Amino acid sequence: MQIVLIPGFWLDGDSWAPVTRELEAAGHRVHPLTLPGKRPGDTDLAGIGLRDHVDAVLAVVDALDGDVVLVGHSGGGTIAWAVADARPSRIARVVTVDAIPMPAGTCINDELPVEGDGVPLPDWSLFEDEDLVDLDDELRAHFRSIARPEPVGVAHEPSRLDDEARFAVPVTIIACEFPAALVHQAIGNEREWAGELARMQRLDIVELPTGHWPQFTKPSELAASILTAISG
Repeated sequence: MQIVLIPGFWLDGDSWAPVTRELEAAGHRVHPLTLPGKRPGDTDLAGIGLRDHVDAVLAVVDALDGDVVLVGHSGGGTIAWAVADARPSRIARVVTVDAIPMPAGTCINDELPVEGDGVPLPDWSLFEDEDLVDLDDELRAHFRSIARPEPVGVAHEPSRLDDEARFAVPVTIIACEFPAALVHQAIGNEREWAGELARMQRLDIVELPTGHWPQFTKPSELAASILTAISG
C-alpha cells in the first residue's frame, strides 16, 4: 500500500522516522512529507496557505500508482481530509492521528501566537496537560530543536470541501488525548465540530492513550495502530 504521512504543525517528514521504518518493514511504500514553508531553505512564509499544503499533498497522490492511505497528524488531519475530498476515488483510507476532520469553513487553529508570517512552536505552558502526556524533557528538547514555524496562512485559512463522495472514504481516528466515547457522544449530540463524522459511512475510532505527539512518545504503538487501520 502507498502510505502518505502528513505532519502536523512545526514538523517535517523526518519527524515520522520511527513510524516510517516500521511501516516500511511491514512491506508498505511510505512517503513522509515536508510541506511548503518547512523545507530546507524555506524562509519566506508569506502567502503560504492551507490550500498550498493540500495542493502539495495532491501532487504526491497524483504521482503515485494505485490506492493511497493518507495519515495526518493534528493539523495534518485537516489536510488529509481535504485531499480525500479532492480525490475520493484514489484514497483507500484516511487515518487521523489525534485529529478530527473538521467541517468546511473552519480553520486549524487561529489562536496560537503569531510572529510575522509564521506561528512558532510556543512555550509548553500554552498547551493543555493532556497534550504533554509522556513528552518528557528529552523529547521536548528534541521537538523544539527540529520545530519550524508554521505558515500563518496554514493555521488561519478556512478549509474547503466540495465533494460529498468524501463521506464514502473509510476513516480511522487514532485518539490519543481524548477518549473515543467523547467523539461518539459529540456525534450523538450533533455537535457542530462532529458534523463531518456524523456523515461518514465507515468510521473507526481507536484509542492510543498518550499525549498529542505519539510519533515521539509511542512510535511503535502508533505504527501498529496505523497498520491495524490499513488492514481493517
